[in-house]
Amino acid sequence: MHKVGFLINPIAGMGGAVALKGTDGRKTLRKALRKGAKPVSLDRGLRFLAEIQREGKGIEFLIAPGKMGENIADQLKLGHELIGRIGKTTTSEDSVRIARLMKKKRADLIVFCGGDGTARDVLKGVGQDAPVIGVPAGVKIYSSVFAISPVAAAEATIAFLNGQTPKRLGEVVDVDEVEFRKNRLSVNLFGYLTTPDSGPLMQGSKSATGSSEDAELDAIAEYFVEEIDPDCTYILGPGSTVERIAKRLKVKKTLLGVDAVKGDGTLLRRDANEKALLNLVSKDSTKVIISPIGGQGFLFGRGNQQISPDVICSVGVENITVVGSRSKIEALHPRRLLTDSGDKETDRQLRGYQRVITGYREEMVVRVE
Repeated sequence: MHKVGFLINPIAGMGGAVALKGTDGRKTLRKALRKGAKPVSLDRGLRFLAEIQREGKGIEFLIAPGKMGENIADQLKLGHELIGRIGKTTTSEDSVRIARLMKKKRADLIVFCGGDGTARDVLKGVGQDAPVIGVPAGVKIYSSVFAISPVAAAEATIAFLNGQTPKRLGEVVDVDEVEFRKNRLSVNLFGYLTTPDSGPLMQGSKSATGSSEDAELDAIAEYFVEEIDPDCTYILGPGSTVERIAKRLKVKKTLLGVDAVKGDGTLLRRDANEKALLNLVSKDSTKVIISPIGGQGFLFGRGNQQISPDVICSVGVENITVVGSRSKIEALHPRRLLTDSGDKETDRQLRGYQRVITGYREEMVVRVE
């Protein structure tokens, strides 16, 4: 029998669709709830456990109490040992304490469901003494201890328990949320967790845009602006590549938010949330412009949850344009783009081959998984 610890941060990811760029801290959580934020981590934790239940044999589960894991384990009628106690309102201290208890119970693997903030909590609880896998559920998911999706986390878990994968050290990084909301990206390294070396099932570390890419970004922006439709509405995703396009349109874009502009350069909405985007999509012909995250290749589900499955469905996958420098695409190992929108049907529609604008009248075709 293998022991697998499992815990969920129940508030992880709630700030994404409402454009809060995270849910760290009680004040931010209250703001997210006022804006209509809904839980997302419980569903992703359920998808992970359901997959393990189907494929995994000989596993003894150590489950965190209540909404940190017990509730969905009971929903699946999954036998388990309950670990620790929690109050009515969960805190980061709960994640630290429960992860530490799972380590003391000699868990062969600890699986947590959350974002980079939760990864930091688990690091405090276990250090490098127990192997860990993250099920991605947060707004900020830059650490390289996360699988690329809940199903991939289940596959990586089973392979590791069966002795098919070695261990490696994965970075635990997090952004300063206060700076993040001010349109400034400040990423800090907090340490390393031991994690299975499951190759393409795990995400890489986020990489920054290099100064050598400037000419490529200018070429992408020039080409895009030449082809723009002045009567169309464009939803501009986060990142420096898309920001360069906005500058050519003489629009002041949020670097880390999602903005909407008319093709003639009129700013329609700055730092829009999901609700605002849905309202815009219902009025005009609309296109989505996004750039993959450097080093990871994610198109959806990482830092742009405002462009939700409902928004994607309303726009249509045929109206999504991907832009990215040639050097960014060539640096992806394996060379692929990823989608983890949270909706199976949306991800299915996005899978296949995608044209990526990489320069002036220059494109590459890259597989989306």
